[in-house]
Amino acid sequence: MIALGLLALIWGYNWVVMKLALQYIGPWDFAALRGVFGTVLLFGLLWAVGAPMRPRYVGKTICLGLFQTAGFVGLISWALEVGAAGKSAVLGYTMPFWVIVFGWPFLPDRLRGWQWPAAGLILAGLVLVLEIWDGGADSTSSFLALGAGVAWAVSVIVFKTMPINDRNDLLSVTAWQMVFGVIPLVVVALLVEERPIVWSGYFIGALIYNGIGGMAIATLLWAYILQRLPATISGLNALTVPIVGVIAAWIQLGERPSLAEGAGMLLILVGLALLTTTQRQAQP
Repeated sequence: MIALGLLALIWGYNWVVMKLALQYIGPWDFAALRGVFGTVLLFGLLWAVGAPMRPRYVGKTICLGLFQTAGFVGLISWALEVGAAGKSAVLGYTMPFWVIVFGWPFLPDRLRGWQWPAAGLILAGLVLVLEIWDGGADSTSSFLALGAGVAWAVSVIVFKTMPINDRNDLLSVTAWQMVFGVIPLVVVALLVEERPIVWSGYFIGALIYNGIGGMAIATLLWAYILQRLPATISGLNALTVPIVGVIAAWIQLGERPSLAEGAGMLLILVGLALLTTTQRQAQP
């Protein structure tokens, strides 16, 4: 419960922090910097607790890094560059829906009973939030955030198939997936020309918040939660994160969703709650 509460606060408010930080840096530079910072911290933790430095389950750990760190972090940074923080948070957290959609060959998670209308609510909500009929940069941002949710779901599926047995395994996989995910982020940041970084006090604070909280601590908390809960139940509890993000963005950034967006966000959150609640009831 402590891990879930900390994760909700850290990741929820981080949507506002990231949105404001992108005033001082390009999205790919920001994704690479926060990833490198978080990786260094995690390997410092590995050394401090005496965990083995050699990676295990290399193939799956590479896949985990490519989707969880490179895919999710990169796409979210790109989405926030042109889109709203609150909307991006909700779309990114459609992850539990995509876990069931793509995970059925690998996990014991299937759509049953009331989960079918729940999936219908989510799909209807996505249509309203995406507002495809408007087009423009905001629609692009929405699809990027949605893609981040899909990437995160794939990483959850990969993680749930890995034999994580103890604390050292958990720490090692978390640290090494960051390495494998940060490498493509750094490559893209070097290849894509972006505006110069403005090293302001706020940006430095945001980078520290993201490196320590958003990348190192929160990623470790998420792996810890996944290790102990079914993927869909983890998703249900993680729904508090976009709620915190939407409220914080409304208060601090003045992001007021349109009627369609607000209705769509509500449908998505209700659908996800129903989806994962019924999945929890189906667990033995």
